[in-house]
Amino acid sequence: MNCVLIIVDSWRKDHCGCYGNEWIQTPHLDALAAESVLFTRAYPESLPTLPVRRALHTGTRTYPFWGHREFKGDFVGAPGWGPIPEKQDTVAELLSKQGYRTALYTDTYHQFKPSKNYARGFQEWSWIRGQENDPYRSGPQVSDEEVFRHLPSNQRDPGRVALFRRYLTNVAGRQSEEDYFPAQVFRGGADRLQRNQDAEKFFLVLDSFDPHEPWDPPEYYRRLYDDSGEEVVDAFWAPYGAADVYSSAELKRLRANYAGECTLVDRWLGHFMEGLRVSGRLEDTAVALISDHGHNLGDNGLVGKQGHPLTRAVGDLIMMIRMPDGEGAGTLCDGLCYNFDLTTTLLGLLEDDIPEQMQEGRDLRTMWRGEAPGREYVTVAWGPEVTMIDDRWWCNANLSGDHPLLFALQEDPELAQDLAESHPAVVARAVELFQEDAGGDYPEYLKGAAGMPGCSPILETGD
Repeated sequence: MNCVLIIVDSWRKDHCGCYGNEWIQTPHLDALAAESVLFTRAYPESLPTLPVRRALHTGTRTYPFWGHREFKGDFVGAPGWGPIPEKQDTVAELLSKQGYRTALYTDTYHQFKPSKNYARGFQEWSWIRGQENDPYRSGPQVSDEEVFRHLPSNQRDPGRVALFRRYLTNVAGRQSEEDYFPAQVFRGGADRLQRNQDAEKFFLVLDSFDPHEPWDPPEYYRRLYDDSGEEVVDAFWAPYGAADVYSSAELKRLRANYAGECTLVDRWLGHFMEGLRVSGRLEDTAVALISDHGHNLGDNGLVGKQGHPLTRAVGDLIMMIRMPDGEGAGTLCDGLCYNFDLTTTLLGLLEDDIPEQMQEGRDLRTMWRGEAPGREYVTVAWGPEVTMIDDRWWCNANLSGDHPLLFALQEDPELAQDLAESHPAVVARAVELFQEDAGGDYPEYLKGAAGMPGCSPILETGD
């Protein structure tokens, strides 16, 4: 059996037709979901971008972020935001040794910053340059007029102006939709299938940074969701914090650009899936798709993503597995599970001899076959801010239990009414589980890590 693992960044679970959204256009994702086991309560064990990928590539929890140190060349210093430790094997290393042709196609540039090693073990890898703040392209800088077309006047501090100018310079040469990042990632994967028709077995990872911000799809995608013609700043990249930095019209445009970016990614996901069918390998290939996290778009008064408060817009994951023999197709799997459970499951499909390090997750086949329940609870960590989720509660606090937020999931699925003050015993139990999942202890630095670059400050929410 072969395996394709598709990772998408910042795609909200509630922006997919297969999870019940009736207005978003995601036909190719929905078609894949219809042929897959669809997981409805999957969560990342830690956040953000790199800790998620580290867990996926190793099958091992990143929390509680032991061995953290600062690395030159990367302003992000969040716990877990570093290279894959040398002592941890990767899936690509394991499968390469077992005779699989392994390849990675990605535009997630954080994986290639100085000191990073996320291509480790892949026999072939392709980094598509230019996303976000990647120092990719020099030459004439875009004008202030072009920068300010996307940046409201109340956000034009020098740092954000430079950030926008860097990105817009990177993408200034685009001529057609095929030049956009999702097209390059998924076309690259489809082309590789055609070049490797003789491969006896393969492991292919397609890691799309979109729909991560900036959200600048071709205009016809944005017009699917906002065709008002209103003159407004074409907002596509929000700061992380309160949503009141935008007017209602700007926030509407921001959301439309995000939705358009999701549909753009979906279109090129469809291109790849058609390539897999045409190649004849769909019948002997497992296809798994997972998001790393979501994004706030004015939800609870927030834009961006935060570890406190951790909203469902950020924490809930898209996750599905399509089995080549059709097993479980159309099944909704409602048990709690982690992202790295997916790694354990895929390895179980491909290999009999799985290293102990990669057995930290659970084989999800036992859950969708009805042989075992989901996890009793999960914990999601972003630096020292951790969230415990079980069948009844969503509890978000720091390691010591300070600043707790507690929501009753059955009665309050939108996390609108904080019950922490009236249920201190539930909060105390959650804090105990934070420590239990950390192995009983934390690195000393972690307790004071909330202010580290890449960690999110504790924010008050508004309406």
